[in-house]
Amino acid sequence: MTGSPDRPAFNRRALIGTGLGAAVALAAGSGAARAADGAGGSAASAPGRARAFLAAAMDAYPDHGTIRLTQSYTDQAGLFSTAFTYDNALAILAHLACGSAEGRTRATTLGDALLFAQANDPEHDDGRVRQAYNVGPYTFYDGTVQPDGFVRADGKANVGWQFGFTGTAVGDMAWAGIALAALARRTGQRRFLAGAVRIGEWIDRTGRTDEPLGGFKFGVNGANEKLPFTSTEHNTDLIGLFGQLARLTGDRVWRERRSVAAEFVRRMWEPDGGFFYTGTNDGVTINRSPVPEDTQTWTHLALGSPAYERSLDWCATELAVLDAADRPNSTVPAGQSYAGVTFSSASLLADEDAPIADGQPKPDRNGVWFEGTAHLALALRHRRASGDEKRARRLIASVERAQDLLGADQTLGGAAAPARSGVVSASSPLDTGFGFGYYPYRHTGATAWYLMAAARFNPLRA
Repeated sequence: MTGSPDRPAFNRRALIGTGLGAAVALAAGSGAARAADGAGGSAASAPGRARAFLAAAMDAYPDHGTIRLTQSYTDQAGLFSTAFTYDNALAILAHLACGSAEGRTRATTLGDALLFAQANDPEHDDGRVRQAYNVGPYTFYDGTVQPDGFVRADGKANVGWQFGFTGTAVGDMAWAGIALAALARRTGQRRFLAGAVRIGEWIDRTGRTDEPLGGFKFGVNGANEKLPFTSTEHNTDLIGLFGQLARLTGDRVWRERRSVAAEFVRRMWEPDGGFFYTGTNDGVTINRSPVPEDTQTWTHLALGSPAYERSLDWCATELAVLDAADRPNSTVPAGQSYAGVTFSSASLLADEDAPIADGQPKPDRNGVWFEGTAHLALALRHRRASGDEKRARRLIASVERAQDLLGADQTLGGAAAPARSGVVSASSPLDTGFGFGYYPYRHTGATAWYLMAAARFNPLRA
């Protein structure tokens, strides 16, 4: 999450591109929603089908080498073979959460691909990874051919330059480091810990600030210019990364860095409302609007503190939505409805008479953000207050129903995605309030968060 809604282009979730202006088409699939309490089960189970989607997205370009990342969205999103670093970190964690030998093998392959990107950047050798990469060939909207897979012909990592995904955000780096740290624990392979440490050192060198509100800054753009924002979400990610590095290395410097990030997050707490603000643009003034979902749920997953657990109730109440076909601009098929949460307080106030952005559809104020809905379900399961498990199960059931019925006939690398597999980003087009939207395309990140919620796997304290 950026600290500023006025700078949307540099955001790991921003879907920038001509292809996103295409009309959203949803077809109802067959089958009923299946409640699942764990990540086990056959390939026909909801978690099994989610795992099948992650596998298909990872294997979408078999002719372009074994060093590969997972495509983030189905082709219909218009991002071609883009593989966001954030989504791939989540895929690693979801594969590990499943606990199978195949999951561990896939997680290890993706971890090695992140290490390859770190070691083979076209311009830098300082521990960074970029916002996104290309993992298969395509022809861009202007007719320019992008011929390579993840590994370019010259042996370098194929950075996502055509969409401008060339910067490095602290949050993306933190999640990559969290995933590598998890691999280090599970496999005992020191190369993963070494990669995670390099990421942590880059963040400390690049992001640490002495501004009044403290914390770690946003990162750099593609021109390697530092960005002025400080994000609550990013610093929450760092609580998770630095805490895990402290445990794995035994080096107390990581505890000090964790405390810097945690102090910034605590300064974003609004005690009267019981929620966290999004961050700051200048290191002095807190941004009070919009208020996003992930700063409420991830803070609980990272801190686990009763002092701030009201953020989950704020999120479950103030960001709750119910999407159905009779809603303005809803793309939910007739007879279906989906409950969950939306992206931010601004999503509920979106102008339903205007497109989210040029060439994009009009928003549905009640569009469900399924990634965030899974965040909330997992956080409720970890809080374990009265009624939390029941609420979490209802949210997970909504996500599973979306996997069954939304986003049919979508493809990965030109091939059909497995039937009823993969969770769409949103039930209908929704405006985040940060300059970009989410749409009903099957998504690696949303699918991975669903799997972690189903498995009760907390990646920020694993």
